[in-house]
Amino acid sequence: MTDKSKRQRGSRTHGGGSQKNRRGAGHRGGRGAAGRDKHEHHNHPPLGKHGFDRPEAVTDDVATVELRKLDEDAPLLVADGLAEETEAGYRIDARELIDEPVDRIKVLGGGQVRRELTVVADAFSESARERLAAAGGEAVAAETDSEPETEPTTDA
Repeated sequence: MTDKSKRQRGSRTHGGGSQKNRRGAGHRGGRGAAGRDKHEHHNHPPLGKHGFDRPEAVTDDVATVELRKLDEDAPLLVADGLAEETEAGYRIDARELIDEPVDRIKVLGGGQVRRELTVVADAFSESARERLAAAGGEAVAAETDSEPETEPTTDA
């Protein structure tokens, strides 16, 4: 196939319309984000900062796991040693499934649950608790590491 520049030979404007159309950035309304607060204000989000960011020291880093994923992958997790199969179904510790360090693991209730699952996690959504209970499973809240440690007493 012939290239575009060959096909445009003899056409005077090479597909650019009128001769005055290809005269630089003025025909396009400027370069880049020029005019975003004037003549092209409808094409851009508002200028300035909006909202606020909470300090990283006071926010929890929460990782989420879908219930659908746990239900589908239960046999694979047993094969990988990340879950165990019991008489009542499968026992899955969701905290072992996340590789990166996070503050909490929350199980969300998306999808169907076809197996009896006992899931251990830091937090559960309401729908996750309901779906686990409806399938004969259980949502187990993990013990937090903030338990007071007892110091050994010395008899002096």
